Amino acid sequence: MDVELDTKNATVDQVVCYAPNMITSNGIWQGESPLNYALPLFILQVTLVVVATRIFVFLLKPIRQPRVIAEILGGLILGPSVLGRSKTFANAVFPLRSVIVIETMANVGLLYFLFMVGVGMDLSAIRRVGRKAVSVAVAGMVMPFIVGVLSTFFFIKHWDESENKAAYMLLLGVVLSVTAFPVLARILTELKLSNSEMGRVALSAALVNDVCSWTVLAISIALVENEKPTLASVMVVLSSVAFIAFYAFAVRPLIAWVIRKTPEGENFSDLYICLILSGVMVSGFVTDALGTHSVVGGFVFGLVIPHGPLSVALIEKLEDFMSGLLLPLFFAISGLNTNLGLIKGVHMWGIIFFIVIMACIGKIAGTILVALSYGMSINEGAALGLLMNSKGLVEMIVLNFGRDSKILDAESFAIMVTITILMTGIIVPGLSIVYRPARIISYKKRTVQLSKRDAELRVLVCVHTPRNVPTIINLLEASNPTKKSPICIYVLNLIELTGHSSTLLIQQNIRKSDQPSLNRSQAQSDHIINAFANYEQHAAFVSIQPLTAMSPYSTMHEDICNYAENKRVAFIILPFHKQQTVDGGMEPTNMAIRSINQNVLANSPCSVGILVDKGLHGSNRMPLDQVSHNVAVLYFGGPDDREALSYAWRMCEHPGICLTIMRFTPGEEVTKPKRDHKRSVDPDEPRVLTVETDKDNDKELDEKLMHLFRISHANNESVLYIEKTVNNGEETVAAIRSMDDMHDLFIVGRGRGMISQLTAGLTDWSECPELGAIGDLLASSDFASSASVLVVQQYIGAELDEGDGIVTPDYNAMQKHEDFISQISHHSATTPPPSERSTVFSVESFHR
Repeated sequence: MDVELDTKNATVDQVVCYAPNMITSNGIWQGESPLNYALPLFILQVTLVVVATRIFVFLLKPIRQPRVIAEILGGLILGPSVLGRSKTFANAVFPLRSVIVIETMANVGLLYFLFMVGVGMDLSAIRRVGRKAVSVAVAGMVMPFIVGVLSTFFFIKHWDESENKAAYMLLLGVVLSVTAFPVLARILTELKLSNSEMGRVALSAALVNDVCSWTVLAISIALVENEKPTLASVMVVLSSVAFIAFYAFAVRPLIAWVIRKTPEGENFSDLYICLILSGVMVSGFVTDALGTHSVVGGFVFGLVIPHGPLSVALIEKLEDFMSGLLLPLFFAISGLNTNLGLIKGVHMWGIIFFIVIMACIGKIAGTILVALSYGMSINEGAALGLLMNSKGLVEMIVLNFGRDSKILDAESFAIMVTITILMTGIIVPGLSIVYRPARIISYKKRTVQLSKRDAELRVLVCVHTPRNVPTIINLLEASNPTKKSPICIYVLNLIELTGHSSTLLIQQNIRKSDQPSLNRSQAQSDHIINAFANYEQHAAFVSIQPLTAMSPYSTMHEDICNYAENKRVAFIILPFHKQQTVDGGMEPTNMAIRSINQNVLANSPCSVGILVDKGLHGSNRMPLDQVSHNVAVLYFGGPDDREALSYAWRMCEHPGICLTIMRFTPGEEVTKPKRDHKRSVDPDEPRVLTVETDKDNDKELDEKLMHLFRISHANNESVLYIEKTVNNGEETVAAIRSMDDMHDLFIVGRGRGMISQLTAGLTDWSECPELGAIGDLLASSDFASSASVLVVQQYIGAELDEGDGIVTPDYNAMQKHEDFISQISHHSATTPPPSERSTVFSVESFHR
């Protein structure tokens, strides 16, 4: 039996039959179609909605369009605009009898999502928002609201006979004026603007706008459903106020008592969670019974949940199911009810584009005026106005409510859905036109070697988890910050960007220090920041500036490189993607970190160091004035090794650092020319001449830097210089293994582009080429050492060809090295150079 259920057009004279056996089918083997039954049909509908949404998410990802557009477009494709034009498809997949089921589930998802919106909204943060953000929010709402009110004259039919003119104006004004905070936060994060001044103002303004939007929505619903000023409408308003007061002064203290009763760090009882989730349903039922929409009850209940661990625990339990499955149903219903075929004629499409342009101009004009009054540029004001056009959930609720209340007809509904999509879709393309951040003036001191000894050294430290912190702090302690050469440390906390609202909450960054952490990511971020803040308090000549970068792993290296260039740092420290196990082995923690490191090495604007953490006394840090480390530098030559030596140069001036320089020199088998008659008589080998010239140039730079280092530390007993003569890779490995196990840290160069017989064969067994041959050897589980490793790559403006790995030198950067050497040449000219096998320091004179 096929029951056609039409609740919208049903009258009191019609009888609706209910058949219990219409829920599930008896199977296709009984000759029945599953699509004639409610449950299989609903499952198919949800599957199609999710698949269509995900397809559009994938297609729109390259142009960075928000997910709400993909969800609406997914419904449009399934609705009467495209596939629904086929009566066969519409009657089979979305028959009229199934509308009540899918709309009910969509509204359940909407109810809980509005509860999550209220939970995630920190009202105390609104009070801390500056006047600039409030001014931007107000200016961005007034002009579009006026445009929305005036636009009703273009759309409403039979204007003189219409009874809902005021409601029509109010709904369209709300749709054009509000800003969706979650959509805006996602756009800013993906565009790498969330930590800019403009991004912070936009987020704060959207937060204010979001609160105003929900308030206006609740008022609009009350006014529209009770348009005539009767006693019933007065009771609706009074009862709604009483409902809000009851939740604010009775329910909120009760929930606060539950939070105080739960010890810090423990999970909340399942009983409390179930009671709160049931309370969402009760709140929705009460507000619906009082005459307002059920979503108002869920939203108010979410607002009274204190901002803290309980709020995020609720979001984490609900978000994946509601946001990933049920909420797309609501947007899909909007698309299913949108028939673009009703928008006929070029004239009507022209009116639509005109209104979109006017609404955008209204927001842009208002924000530009505010921006100019606060000293911002016109471009920044225009970009703020574009960002404030972000549309999302509020607009679709208003439009669906207007359609259900017969205020909007099918044509007006399709027009307003189109306007919503267009206003949100033009944000990213518009930003690329009106907002182009000023380029950072090129800076010269991009390496440790070129940094002045009596100037500030800027270091960017990247941290993924609190486990990276102790060894990094000990490395920074050993870097010898002094009054003449302080260290400015930018701590970049890297957080993977997901679709979770609980993750985006961190981005507001307006939480007080005495408030509890919101979730695990926030707790880790707090732990990292507090650890470095404690280090700054107890260390001298060190300044810490914490930063947070939220982005997908695929683009996280862009954040790192952009921050390095913006802050004009000379050195980036990256954590290795492996960590040491209890038995001394090395296991991967997150392979995405390895891709990030590789991308940073290829695109960094300065020198980079990858820190392989094997301890460095990280478990029991000593007082700063008692720091004691044994550091070894393995020196083969080349720009990376020179950068490693330059960094160790800073460290050896620390009173608690003992430095060992082991320099590897080629033996007779390497230096003795090979008698190959075929090669000696072949005149057509220009590559040999080029390679030899580069080697000679590097060798000269190596000799000059090493000579300067040796004469500068001639009387330093904490520095030991050793030369090892080796002929091949096997002898090199044997020499490294012969070093005692007293060292806490090895500093080595990555060795880009250096083709040497001293490391021949090591790259064949390399597991991590980003560490170089020697770094990979030291970081491997086979190397029996508990010493941490810092692998250094010097910035010389070179670009790696991914095809063959050949380095193209930047001769301007090499000239900088020559200029640096020439500045100290007058000092070295008075001292004769050492012989090939001489050592400045003897082993006997070295006392640890």
